[in-house]
Amino acid sequence: MDDDREAGHRHLLEALGRAVRARRQARSLTLRALAEEAAVSERFLAQLEAGDGNISVARLHDVARALGTTGSRLLDEAEGAPAGDGGDRVVSLLGLRGAGKSTVGRALAKRWRVEFVELDAKVEEAAGMSLATLFELHGAAYYRRLEREVLLRTLSTARGAVIAVGGGAVTDNETFATLRARTATVWLKADAEAHWNRVVAQGDARPMANRANAMAELRALLEARAPQYARARVVIDTTTRGVRETVDAVTAALPRLSRGAK
Repeated sequence: MDDDREAGHRHLLEALGRAVRARRQARSLTLRALAEEAAVSERFLAQLEAGDGNISVARLHDVARALGTTGSRLLDEAEGAPAGDGGDRVVSLLGLRGAGKSTVGRALAKRWRVEFVELDAKVEEAAGMSLATLFELHGAAYYRRLEREVLLRTLSTARGAVIAVGGGAVTDNETFATLRARTATVWLKADAEAHWNRVVAQGDARPMANRANAMAELRALLEARAPQYARARVVIDTTTRGVRETVDAVTAALPRLSRGAK
């Protein structure tokens, strides 16, 4: 019994360390910068992120506040994380529209025999309206808050899943930190032309409608978000890969997840 309790404590501390590290990196903070903001030592933070630091409630509050969150949220993330290598039971697919998140996600979930989740569809379900209407009525900030809530609810019940995440989720520090701490993040990378052609091939003419500079805007958006996407655990270039080849590449990159899902 004591061994089980000790193992549980060790897992919680390791998961808490991963949650802190993910949030720190999402905010582009060095250990020194966070240490100064939270009024703790760099050595202590390094131990905490490594899962070796048994942090007090007061210090957890200070670290969480410096990360723009709360101690209870960090603990929620840690307690919800699976044992092992932070998020190996759930994979989240990142990328702009046209990356292939939905198509690849469904094929990947089918191969691994796990649930496929389209996060934006869950947001629409929770809001009771389309994303277009949600943005028009409530704005981007409301959407991002709802997206975070839906993601946390999804992760609280997922025992194996592939999640297709909205393209802009990486711009929200809290959402991205949660994804990195509690899932295996995969960027389905492609060049701007591939994104464009795939969206158009799906019958969506919106990228071109009344926008002479649409391609330039797409390139600029991809360039702006690439640094965040590149923080994913796995990066798969899908520019010249088909769905099956991409699924093969993700499976090869995440062998523990694919074995555990079968």
